[in-house]
Amino acid sequence: MENQQLQNQHTLKGDISISGVGLHTGASVNMTLKPASPGSGIKFQRVDLPNQPVVKADVDYVVDTARGTTLEHNGARVSTIEHLLAALVGTGVDNVLIELDGPEIPIMDGSSLPFIEAIEKTGIQDQDAKKIYYTIDTNISYYDEQKKVEMVALPALDYSITCLIDFNSPVLGTQHAKMKSIENFRNEIASSRTFCFLHELEYLLNNNLIKGGDINNAIVVVDRAVNEEDMTRLAKAFNRETMSVQREGILNNIELRFPNEPARHKLLDVVGDLALIGYPIKAHIIANRPGHASNVEFARKIKAYIKKNKHNKDVPVYDPNQPPIFDTPRIERTLPHRYPMLLVDKIIELGEERVVGIKNVTFNEHFFQGHFPANPVMPGVLQLEALAQVGGILALNRVPDPENYDTYFLKIDNCKFKQKVVPGDTMILKMELLSPIRRGLVEMRGTVFIGNKVATEADMIAQIIKTREGK
Repeated sequence: MENQQLQNQHTLKGDISISGVGLHTGASVNMTLKPASPGSGIKFQRVDLPNQPVVKADVDYVVDTARGTTLEHNGARVSTIEHLLAALVGTGVDNVLIELDGPEIPIMDGSSLPFIEAIEKTGIQDQDAKKIYYTIDTNISYYDEQKKVEMVALPALDYSITCLIDFNSPVLGTQHAKMKSIENFRNEIASSRTFCFLHELEYLLNNNLIKGGDINNAIVVVDRAVNEEDMTRLAKAFNRETMSVQREGILNNIELRFPNEPARHKLLDVVGDLALIGYPIKAHIIANRPGHASNVEFARKIKAYIKKNKHNKDVPVYDPNQPPIFDTPRIERTLPHRYPMLLVDKIIELGEERVVGIKNVTFNEHFFQGHFPANPVMPGVLQLEALAQVGGILALNRVPDPENYDTYFLKIDNCKFKQKVVPGDTMILKMELLSPIRRGLVEMRGTVFIGNKVATEADMIAQIIKTREGK
């Protein structure tokens, strides 16, 4: 697993207010989407409850998938979140706080399009933080034998979805839908409305489970013969004078937006539910007969895979063909170290909060003469010294005349050696600032990569000290 592509994160340019009714609760809901800081993700806040609890859009907090996807955490419960989440993914919004004064997201017309139109009207703001896509290097599969649901994520360079449905229905038949890229979501998927079968609708109505339903926010597939008495009862349930069924088997003769609108809506649900992974992914998803329960379980499997391999998400890319930012002579003008104690060959990345250096380990290193000469292994303390030198460049890059300062390391915590470093290895040395520099104290986290595997990691604290007078 490796990071496939970097771009900036995005939030909203301003607040967005949306009102409507919940499909299942029938409750009127006022909802406000607000810009959020980088890295905060998608969060829901129940402003109608004491202490206004917040629940993050995360698969770990899913508590119900019976008639939509429901989250609950910290006393905040939010239902039917999938259409709004799909709209956020489809428009590229990474960080947003969703305030609402009820337990369910408004159903609108049963699709994601009204949310997307509202987002487009307000606009999206580019943020000064990188968005890292996770890719997979193996197939991830989920299968529910009882429901005959099969889902698989295949390694890919983009995020695409193929969805197949088969309800053994003469009205719908077998349908499939495809989204080649998330860029196609808005025009090809977003307007597809939720649907149900007449027998499901009757059960929901009889059990008072669809209080906010309206013929304008769902497609009802008529899967059995109906008589005038049935039509009268349905018309009363939907506050209509009359209702009818045309030969295609769609209640009240609603015109479909696409011939395969039900399959496209199932794909829409997959997009929304997989947003609960919590990480943007690059993969080709194939979903056969998906539903909210299977989507959520599949999301759990993908999230578990990402967490297991999470350290690879930010492996620096080293291209030896690219010229370094600092070569060895330039490094020597910043650091006081010289051979044999200069353990950094070049700096390939240098920013305000991160630096990446390279150390090519050869058999001719002086320490291999005495450190396991028959089985040469680079001493762990020298790996830490190499990290410290790279961290020194990050620290000294923050002062106006770095040649007059040195860095002295005060503390090392959480040090772990996970893999041997041997001759022939190329050490990729990454140091990241953990907090703002105060009083010359620099707190950093260091990682040594060999390829895309972590060899060594540690937290370090250094101090910047003026050692020479300016020239």
